[in-house]
Amino acid sequence: MGNRLLLLEDDLSLIDGLQYSLNKYGFELEIGRTVKEAMELIEKNTYDLLLLDVTLPDGTGFMVCEEVRKRGNQVPIIFLTALDEEVNVIRGLDSGGDDYITKPFKLGELCSRIRALLRRVGVPKPTSSTALVCGDISIDLLSSRVLLRGKLLELTSAEYRLLCVLVRNAGHVVSRSIILDELWDQAGEFVDDNTLSVYVRRLREKLEKDPSHPEHLITVRGFGYQWKEVLE
Repeated sequence: MGNRLLLLEDDLSLIDGLQYSLNKYGFELEIGRTVKEAMELIEKNTYDLLLLDVTLPDGTGFMVCEEVRKRGNQVPIIFLTALDEEVNVIRGLDSGGDDYITKPFKLGELCSRIRALLRRVGVPKPTSSTALVCGDISIDLLSSRVLLRGKLLELTSAEYRLLCVLVRNAGHVVSRSIILDELWDQAGEFVDDNTLSVYVRRLREKLEKDPSHPEHLITVRGFGYQWKEVLE
């Protein structure tokens, strides 16, 4: 059986086309036509990826994404929408989304985005431990919770994944290209160095005592970033 996806969409013609095509590509697709329907399905079932339209009769895909992340669910999320203004891209990322594709889109591009996210999630995680601990930071990989000096940090999905990549490689420089490849599909329209810089800045604001003089998340100019353990 293929990966199980949930599509939140109210356009019947698009639903029919996607259901036929994604099934043909080996995906198992379930449909929710309203925010209420989608949340009921998510409560009852486990999905490998969510495809969320933004504008719906009873709310937005952003609302679904925010609620899913609030519950600690790190399922990959792609927004499908005709809204391509930058503010909506940023809103989608801030609500915890992983990718954003605008209508009309090519099915092949959508499938490549889906597969890229599923590959990333499917990368084997260390089995010897359910936590990453480095100095004063602790990451619970099962619940996706991050503690800094015993205090719970509120991170978006992308910020959490970025932090995991850096802490797993603590003491080593991780190139920007490797980080982008780990976190997002390189073909993504909004994926660039500027996007990564925004997430690094936001992480510093949440992690560092003085974000303008970071002790943990260090920039190695011309290469990438390095996570340093700070000994108190």
